[in-house]
Amino acid sequence: MKASTARSIGVSQRTRQSMVLMVPFFLFFLVFTVLPVVLSIVFSFTSYDMLNAPKFAGLDNYIRMILDDDVMLTAIKNTLIFAMITGPIGYIASFLVAWLINDLPPMGRTLTTIVFYAPALSGQAYTMWSYVFSSDSYGIINAFLINLGFIKEPIAWLTDPVYVMPTLIIVQLWLSLGTSFLAFIAGLQNVDSSLYEAAAIDGVQNRFQELWYVTLPSMVPQLVFGAVMTIVSSFSVSDVSINLAGFPSTEYCAETIVTHIMDYGTIRFEMGYACAMATVLFAAMYITKRVVTGFLGRIGR
Repeated sequence: MKASTARSIGVSQRTRQSMVLMVPFFLFFLVFTVLPVVLSIVFSFTSYDMLNAPKFAGLDNYIRMILDDDVMLTAIKNTLIFAMITGPIGYIASFLVAWLINDLPPMGRTLTTIVFYAPALSGQAYTMWSYVFSSDSYGIINAFLINLGFIKEPIAWLTDPVYVMPTLIIVQLWLSLGTSFLAFIAGLQNVDSSLYEAAAIDGVQNRFQELWYVTLPSMVPQLVFGAVMTIVSSFSVSDVSINLAGFPSTEYCAETIVTHIMDYGTIRFEMGYACAMATVLFAAMYITKRVVTGFLGRIGR
C-alpha cells in the first residue's frame, strides 16, 4: 500500500513538473499564434487604419473583397494556381526523392540529403534566379534559346505577364523541395524493418505494395507534418513574387493574397480589409488541411 502511494505521489510530481515546463510554450503559442488569429478575425469586421479606433463595419470588407476589388480576384486566382501546382508536385517530389535515396549507404544518403535540402537552406537565392531569367540576352535562359535558334529576341521572363507566372512556378517548385524532405527522411528511417518481413509473409510482393501497406501507414505523422508545411508554403507564396517580379508586379500578374495583404496592411494601412483577406486565407488553409489529412488517414486501408 505504501509503495503504491509513493508511486502515485511520484507520478503526480512528475506531471506537475511537466506542466510547469510546458507553461512557457503555451504562453508563447497563445501570444504569437492564437491571439493574432483571433484579433485578425475580430478586426476583419471593422474599419481600422491603425491611427483611429476601429469602427464596426459588419461584412463590408468581405463584400468589397468579392465585388469591388478586381486585383483581389487576380490574387486569389494566382494563389490557387500556386497552391494546386507547386503544392502537390513539391510534396510528391519530396517524398519520392526521400524514398529513393533511403536505401543508399549512409554516406551517400547524407550527401544526397544535403543536395536536395539545399533549396530550403538557400531560400533567398533570388539573385541567382534573376540572372537565370534575366530579360536581356545575357540571361542564361535567353542566351541558351538564342544560341539554339529557338528565339531571335530576349524574352522578358519576369515582366511580361504571359511568362511571369510560369517562371515563378518553376522557381517556387525548386524552393519547395526542401519543405517536407527532412521529415520524410526521418519517417522512412524510423519504419520498423520487421514490418516488411511480416508483410512479405502476408503476400506483399513488390516495393510498391510495401510502400502502400507498410511504409506510408508507418509514417503518417511525418506525412501530415509535410502536408501542413506544404499547404502553408504554397498558399502563402509572396517572397518569390516580390523578389523576382517586383512589388507590385506588372499589371498585378504575379499578385498573391499575401502580397495583397501586405499592400493594404503595410502600405495603405487599411488594416480591417487586410485582416479580412487574412481570415479568408486562413480558412482556405484550414479547409485544405482537413481534406488532405483526412485522405492521409486512409492510407493503407
